[in-house]
Amino acid sequence: MHFQLDADTATYRDAVRAHLREVLTPDFEERIYRSGVSHNDEFAKGLVDKGYFAPTWPVEFGGQNRNAWDDQVVKEELMRFDAPMYLSETTRMVASIIREVGNPALRDRILAGAINGEITIALGFTEPECGSDVAAAATRAVRDGDGDDAEWVINGSKMFTTNGHIADFVFLLARTSPDKPKHQGLTMFLVPCDSDGFAAQAVWTLSGERTNITFYSDVRVGDEWRVGDVDGGWQVLGLSLRDEHASGWGPHLIRLLHHAEHWAATAVSDDGSRPILNAAVRRRLARVAIETEVSMLLQRRCVWMLDQGDTPVAEGSMSKLFSTEALERSSQDVIELVGADGLRGYLEPSAPERGRFEHSLRFSLGTTIYAGTSEVHRTIIAQRGLRLPR
Repeated sequence: MHFQLDADTATYRDAVRAHLREVLTPDFEERIYRSGVSHNDEFAKGLVDKGYFAPTWPVEFGGQNRNAWDDQVVKEELMRFDAPMYLSETTRMVASIIREVGNPALRDRILAGAINGEITIALGFTEPECGSDVAAAATRAVRDGDGDDAEWVINGSKMFTTNGHIADFVFLLARTSPDKPKHQGLTMFLVPCDSDGFAAQAVWTLSGERTNITFYSDVRVGDEWRVGDVDGGWQVLGLSLRDEHASGWGPHLIRLLHHAEHWAATAVSDDGSRPILNAAVRRRLARVAIETEVSMLLQRRCVWMLDQGDTPVAEGSMSKLFSTEALERSSQDVIELVGADGLRGYLEPSAPERGRFEHSLRFSLGTTIYAGTSEVHRTIIAQRGLRLPR
C-alpha cells in the first residue's frame, strides 16, 4: 500500500494546477464570493474543454478513460483552489447513478449533456423536519395513470437544495408507498426545475453560501423521469451516499496551512520580528500540518481501495469525519495564532491573507454537516467498521 503519485499522475496534476492558476483570477474569485453560489458555467465548460470534468468516464461519454488517481488529483486541486464546483460535482454524481441504474431513454437524454456541461443537477434529499434522517422523507409522489402515459404528482419541500435555483434538474427522493416501512417506500426522480409548481427560495448559510428550500406543488413528471425501481429509492440513494460519504476535505487544510505559513513568514510582529521565528507559532503550524497529512492519507486510502476494487464504507466515513473536524480545529487554531486581525473579512483591505482565515473558520463549521453529520459518520464507523451493535 502506498499513496505516492506516479510520474504520469504528477504531470497531469501539474497541468490541472496550471489551468486553475490561469482561470481563477482574484477578480473571478471575488465574483464567486459575492454571489455565494459555487458554480460558474464558463468555468465548468472550460474544465470540459480541458478534459478535467469527468476524466475517468469512457471516451464515448466525453471522458478520458483515466484512472482513479488521475481523478483524485483533479478533485484535490479543485478543492485546494476553492473552485466553484459544487453543482458540477452533484451533476457528475447523479450522472454516474443514471449511467448505472437509469433506463436507456434517460441515459440517452441526460448523460451526454451532464458530462459536457450543458445539463446541471442539484440534490433534493433533506427535508425541513427530517434533519439527517433522510429516509423519513415526507415529500409525496402519487402515480396518476398507467402505462406509457403515467405521471407522478409530487408535493412537498426539500431543504438545503444547494444550486436548486440555477440547476436544470433536482435529483429528488419522494415517498411513493406511505404504508410501507420508511426505507422501503421511497423512489428517486429527476425533476425538471422548469416544471409548473416548482419554486426555490434562498437560504443563506454562515459561510455566506446560498442554499435553498425548494417547494413542489402538484409538480407532474412522467414515469420516464423515475430513476430505479418504484419503492427502490433507498437502494438508488445509497449509490449517491456512498460517493458523498467517502469525501475528504484535506485540500482545504492544505490551503489554510499555505496561507498561515505565508502570514508567519511575512507579517511583522510588534517587536519587528517575523512570527515564524517564534517557537510557539511554529508549534501551531506543525499541528495544522499534522492534521493535513492525516486527512490526505485517509482520503487517499479510499482512492487506493477503489483502485483495488474495494468499496470504502467505514474508511470513507473516517476520511470525511477526521478531515472536517480537523479543518474546524485548525481554522480555530490559526485564528488564535493570528489574533484579532484574523477576524477581518474577505472584503476588508487590511485583512491578512485577504481574509481567508476568517472565511475558513466560518466555512469549516458547515463541513461537519455536509455529506452527513459527524454523528452519522461516527455511527457508520461504529456499526460498519467496528461491527458494534446498534
